[in-house]
Amino acid sequence: MPYDKPSLALYQPDIAGNTGTLIRLSACLGTRLHIIDPAGFRHDDKALRRAGMDYTALATVQRHNDFAAFTVIAEAEKRRIVLATTRAETSHADFTFAAGDLLLLGRESSGVPDAVHERADARIAIPMLKEARSINQAVCGAIVLAEALRQLSAFPEFGN
Repeated sequence: MPYDKPSLALYQPDIAGNTGTLIRLSACLGTRLHIIDPAGFRHDDKALRRAGMDYTALATVQRHNDFAAFTVIAEAEKRRIVLATTRAETSHADFTFAAGDLLLLGRESSGVPDAVHERADARIAIPMLKEARSINQAVCGAIVLAEALRQLSAFPEFGN
């Protein structure tokens, strides 16, 4: 099945509120959200429901038991895994996104392990001040997904 938009993917998310916010974002933008377990919260968490509000019914969320299961699907569907990381040298604005890209965000507390970093097909960073440690996961997801959708002219009704 071809994908007309990129998708966000969360690697073992820690914070239910961030995940709920990204569920809502994905629902509003018509994209999929992949959650790679184990998550640091229960799937029925109150903060997850509160942040996702009533958008969970509109959202397409796909859960994966672990990163290996996620990569099996990525490979079978011939989709690139694009990791957003502070260790990348390419800005998200300079990267050329493709419709099927899986935009992977690391765990809020620790990012991703080296093996996941190495497995990614591409790595991108959001430029920020050197003294800053990182950007909130939900904000990062919104920035990267918005740029990918802009590049792909995902919303022609708005002139792009």
